Amino acid sequence: MVPTLAHGRAYVRRHALPLIAVVVLTIVAASVLRLYAHRQAVMGLQQDAARIARQEERLLSSELQRFRLLPIVLVEYPDVGDALRNGSVAAAARLNQKLRGLAERTGAPVIYAIDRHGRTVSASNAGQSDSFVGRDYSFRPYFRQAMRTGTAEYFALGNTSHRPGLFLARRIGPASAPDGVIVVKVEFARMVQAWASDAGHTLLLDDHGVVVVTTDPAAEFTLIRPLTPAAEATIRQSQQFGDIALRPCPYRIAGHNATDREGVRYVVGATPAPLPRWQLIHVLPSEPALKAADGWVRSVTALIAVGLIGLALLATWRRTRAERAALAREALEEEVARRTAELRASNNRLTVEIAERIRADQRFRAAREELAQANRLGSLGSITAGVAHEINQPVAAIRTLADNARTFLSRAKPDKAAANLAAIVELTERIASIVQEMRRFVRRGAHGLGPVSLDAVLDGTMLLIGDRFRTAGVALERPSGGALPQVMAGRIRLEQVLVNLLQNALDAVADSPSPRVRLTVMEQPDGVQLVVEDNGPGLDPAIASEIFTPFVTGKPDGLGLGLGIARDIMTEFGGVLETIPSGLGGAGFRLRMRRA
Repeated sequence: MVPTLAHGRAYVRRHALPLIAVVVLTIVAASVLRLYAHRQAVMGLQQDAARIARQEERLLSSELQRFRLLPIVLVEYPDVGDALRNGSVAAAARLNQKLRGLAERTGAPVIYAIDRHGRTVSASNAGQSDSFVGRDYSFRPYFRQAMRTGTAEYFALGNTSHRPGLFLARRIGPASAPDGVIVVKVEFARMVQAWASDAGHTLLLDDHGVVVVTTDPAAEFTLIRPLTPAAEATIRQSQQFGDIALRPCPYRIAGHNATDREGVRYVVGATPAPLPRWQLIHVLPSEPALKAADGWVRSVTALIAVGLIGLALLATWRRTRAERAALAREALEEEVARRTAELRASNNRLTVEIAERIRADQRFRAAREELAQANRLGSLGSITAGVAHEINQPVAAIRTLADNARTFLSRAKPDKAAANLAAIVELTERIASIVQEMRRFVRRGAHGLGPVSLDAVLDGTMLLIGDRFRTAGVALERPSGGALPQVMAGRIRLEQVLVNLLQNALDAVADSPSPRVRLTVMEQPDGVQLVVEDNGPGLDPAIASEIFTPFVTGKPDGLGLGLGIARDIMTEFGGVLETIPSGLGGAGFRLRMRRA
């Protein structure tokens, strides 16, 4: 059969049009999926950047709070006042030794005392080549502000060491007759190392928009925004950054997005820093997440394309089968008509006619059987509907996978979604209780005494620290046997004492094979006793007799202030905090309180 124009058009309709439809639908699906995946990837990056920024801000706050206690405590040292007020050489020498030991225990780079005229009279680095003793720091803003307002926190390059750091200053004596200022310098090298473990880069900005601490060396001492003339004059006059020329920051930040000088795009997370008008910014590169999103889009698009091609092939096969069945029926009808004409033409010869009729009858029967076979083949069209349905199911599954992609990417365990949601409801109730307890725990209130239920105190303490015991796998035994008595105390401060003792016990049993901590309440004729004991290694005999003395501690990174504060609180309650032998073999502490 010679191909005709009609045949050519039919071929195009049969093969080219389905292919074009598959290509167009695949391109549309890929475009929609790429837009969705990029949007989800950027939203996920924004959440990650904000979470990392908050996490690093909490780490910074914890580090600063640890050092902010030092000037407050040092104000109470008698040698500080003698060295500053009276100019006592002996007092200055003793103070040098105390400051040196305190700096070694706390990790502070330097601690020093400045008299009312701005001259350093004592320092932890006294006797060293870079000693601060004798140097004049009256020009430093932290000295002038502390003398004027009582406290100051100021970031600058060290005038002697040329290392950047935050200077925490506190005035000694009243504003009307100050003796001088005590200063603790905080450096951020360890903090930067901790930040560097997170993806991306972290920038700590001061109130002028200067990047003072960062994990990206190229961004250190650069400007996020131009300085005002007043700020520029203040920085130059105070020599805050020495001879360093402040240049523009390599990151151009606009809202939640940023680009560097090479055009690399970033997502920005920002949070206020624990200093007035300071800000902590974390930037995450967008390209890895967008590449991962593109890979996911390619995979899903390939699945969609396979499904569409399968549907197109099925449709083409069904149409081709229908056309072939129609051609077979047409050919059969022509053959029947031709055979009938031949039988009519041979009607004059009877014998031949009979024989021909017999043969024609046989041929007719054969043709009729062929027609029946063609009819059966045509009926296969209805059977293919079930096949189409079976193919539609994976296509529907592909669509479902696309719609739920975000869930699969973020959780990876969709079969546990219902259980997770139920657990979330229960956890939100517990979180609400913990938040309420934390808010009450940190609320600054009156320090009055009154009847306090030990049951309520223990419940509140467990909300604050119970999760640490469960996470560490430490057995915590609470008193049993009914309601506990009431004592004369302040609930928040009594919880503070218990939290301190339980944290120490938890740290002590960290390396024990079967860690245990036990709380016991005993009623006495003259009051109530609460005992905290553990099965750790016990108190170091070298410091056991001085365990409540400030700055005496068995922890390598501790300040040694917690137990001293706890004993002072108990004394204010009219009670006693003391060490006792532990029935579990470790350390034991006993709180003796008045009955309400």
